Amino acid sequence: MRTPASIRHHPVHPMLVVFPIGLWVFSLACDIAYHGGSHNAFWKGAAFYSIAGGIAGAILAAIPGFIDYLSLTNRNIKKTATTHMVINLLVVAIFVFNLGIRYNANASAEIFALALSLVGIGLMCISGWLGGTMVYEHGVAVSDREETETRRVA
Repeated sequence: MRTPASIRHHPVHPMLVVFPIGLWVFSLACDIAYHGGSHNAFWKGAAFYSIAGGIAGAILAAIPGFIDYLSLTNRNIKKTATTHMVINLLVVAIFVFNLGIRYNANASAEIFALALSLVGIGLMCISGWLGGTMVYEHGVAVSDREETETRRVA
């Protein structure tokens, strides 16, 4: 089942999701470095900008993901894709809220921001599992071998 959001038959959505995933996980690592004892302002700043970059990356990744979503016709796959999309929207909302808390620099809310990061990353893992289910179990965005061979010959 090919995807309409692709470059030279390579799906774009999986290429882009690595950026918000990596940036948000790095922001959590920065929080752990900060709260783990260093209390160096560098780690707070790095976490803040990593979250901001992750939000921008998630919005970019959502565009081809939504294009792919609109092309799905199988009801079971569409149900999984809808759950995947809703969880991702929730994760982005959590990190936007998290960024707002950090921007206001309220020292008493630092632990709450860390907890939001943990919740956001936990939900992101669930959503990633669902994305993997669509690809590895249902073949979403995977070209079949015969189709690939036909393209090579042409």
